[in-house]
Amino acid sequence: MQAGPVPVPGQPPMMYGGPQPVPGQPPMQPAYPMQPAPPFQAPPFGQQPNPTGNPVGAVFLGFLVSFVVALLYTGVIAATYKDQTYTTDNVLYFAHAVLNGAVVGALVGKVGRDSNGGRIGGAVVAALGAFFGYANALPVIIVKEQSFMSLKTLLEAEPFFPAKAWWNDEAHGGVDWLNLLGLVVAAAAAWGIAYLIGKNRRQV
Repeated sequence: MQAGPVPVPGQPPMMYGGPQPVPGQPPMQPAYPMQPAPPFQAPPFGQQPNPTGNPVGAVFLGFLVSFVVALLYTGVIAATYKDQTYTTDNVLYFAHAVLNGAVVGALVGKVGRDSNGGRIGGAVVAALGAFFGYANALPVIIVKEQSFMSLKTLLEAEPFFPAKAWWNDEAHGGVDWLNLLGLVVAAAAAWGIAYLIGKNRRQV
């Protein structure tokens, strides 16, 4: 076994395993190897980022548009009620329910995107639009045929007479199930169209 070099008096001992320090300068720090960046980790299977949408704003816009569509339907009923038959009345009612639901659903799907809360809110708004579009036509007809005072007197005696007229089947008696079905149609149209449009916008 060979001995190492003999240290010279007045000089620091030699160090092995790295560069030797120079007299009068601080010792050099050992260089560390660069750590590789962590690889990109994809989200777990089945976990998708939350859709960007505004369900509250979507429902509010749907409410405004539903109000306008229902108002137009009220005007049509008030203008043509004398010429309408039982069949014509039902056809217009269901056409309005589908139209109201389709317009509300399209807005909710575009603005709210894939939001369950937006779809549920849009379905409720569309059903209310179908109801009030029909119920509001009755006071307008009374004012048109009689007077505003007659409507006021009737509302004081029966505050909910438009809803009762919508609920009751005057032709056959009992509950008017077709009117109830119209609410379901409006809600289903709004929910279905909002679902389709929201899914398509999420995939894009």
